[in-house]
Amino acid sequence: MAPGRPTTVTARGWGWRHAGRRAWAVEGLDLRIDAGERVLLLGASGAGKSTLLQGLAGLLGGSDEGDQRGELTLDGVSAAGLRGRAGLLLQDPDAQIVLARVGDDVAFGPENLGVAREEIWPLVVEALDAVGLDLPLDHSTSALSGGQKQRLALAGIIAMRPGLVLLDEPTANLDPDGVREVVDAIERMLARTGATLVVVEHRVATWLPIVDRVVVLAAGGGVLADGAPADVLGSAADSLVEAGVWVPGRATRFTPLRSRSDLEVMRAIDLAVGRGTRIVQSGIDLRLAAGSALCITGPNGAGKSTAALALGGLLPPLGGEVQVGEALAARGERRPIRWSSRELITRIGSVFQDPEHQFVAPTVRAELAIGPTAAGLGARDVDARIDPLLDALRLRAIERANPFTLSGGEKRRLSVATALAAGPSVLILDEPTFGQDARTWAELVRLLRGLQEQGTALIAVTHDQDFVDAVATDRLELHPLPVESVA
Repeated sequence: MAPGRPTTVTARGWGWRHAGRRAWAVEGLDLRIDAGERVLLLGASGAGKSTLLQGLAGLLGGSDEGDQRGELTLDGVSAAGLRGRAGLLLQDPDAQIVLARVGDDVAFGPENLGVAREEIWPLVVEALDAVGLDLPLDHSTSALSGGQKQRLALAGIIAMRPGLVLLDEPTANLDPDGVREVVDAIERMLARTGATLVVVEHRVATWLPIVDRVVVLAAGGGVLADGAPADVLGSAADSLVEAGVWVPGRATRFTPLRSRSDLEVMRAIDLAVGRGTRIVQSGIDLRLAAGSALCITGPNGAGKSTAALALGGLLPPLGGEVQVGEALAARGERRPIRWSSRELITRIGSVFQDPEHQFVAPTVRAELAIGPTAAGLGARDVDARIDPLLDALRLRAIERANPFTLSGGEKRRLSVATALAAGPSVLILDEPTFGQDARTWAELVRLLRGLQEQGTALIAVTHDQDFVDAVATDRLELHPLPVESVA
């Protein structure tokens, strides 16, 4: 299968507004990216970066899904009419996994492009090796961790050998080794194919060695800065920081916190966790005090997210036990797995790795009202609970929007706000800073630190070392169990 022809991207006065939204996600964009260029696309959360990538991939739909202005073309042809020319890695890898086995999933793209059968499987093996996903071809995709799913989705794109590669936060949920493997895989592919690259990533240092241009979208529409990386991140650094863009060496620093309470709110005793009957992590012992923050770190596939679900009472332990302190017990029952959903939501709030997995309401405001309403609050008290969260997490302007139309960073902030609105004593967060720009990251950290000072205990699964440094009072590093010990 020959690589796709490197593609030229052109936007002329282009804009897109999702159906039911007043504000345009992107507006008045004039931009040209020449064939073979490698572009890092930056901008504040909600500036329209993901929308632009979806437009280039031809995925925005017709007039029933939104309004479009201007032109967006690939090699002079409307992007909407050239589906298949671009390969897009979405923020949510679950949305791109379509088949039950790893090999079949990577083969899906080439098969749909009409690649000969004898050419497909060498492409599949090459792509999986490129992203460092060393798994049997018949391995179940449902058994992958979030980071492994991200690598699998990337392998599917590499196997299609597109002329335009679009990456939306491709390393956000990967461990440091995974980040290096993915970036190296992309660089090798670009060197081999000459494809055009547009990558969206809030943390820019990762991609600076392989991009030759930085484009910054302005939150109000258009382009804020455009040029060589050193020029944009040098001369325009102050304005970029003001706009919320991550600029290397300009991150907000926080003084580490220390737990000041001896009140135990949760503990795990020889905890073993897994899916079905398969244990992925065992021997977890921990104690969580009021106002403390436990950050769970470690490589992808170590069972961090699974452990978080078990600690949150959402997944039964496969061994050992999770207990809460006496003050947090429901009906005298100290094991969260035995609580009702209403008892759980008002005591232990969980923020999933994929925000969309917890959205059930038609608007942002209605989503925030679910927890306090379940807690028995009246309408006036519900408003008093959610209004400060709308302001603190920059959700006020989109309170009437459908949660599924938000940007990735907005969805993450909404998922955090939804858990907070119920007023839990323990908050469990899986990758809480995913998709955040520098400004919203700092605001989220300040909010969580404030909750700690008020006595809320936090458990966070994260690869974000800056976040760990800012909030952690305790740390738990997990590693994958040896193959022979996995039951």
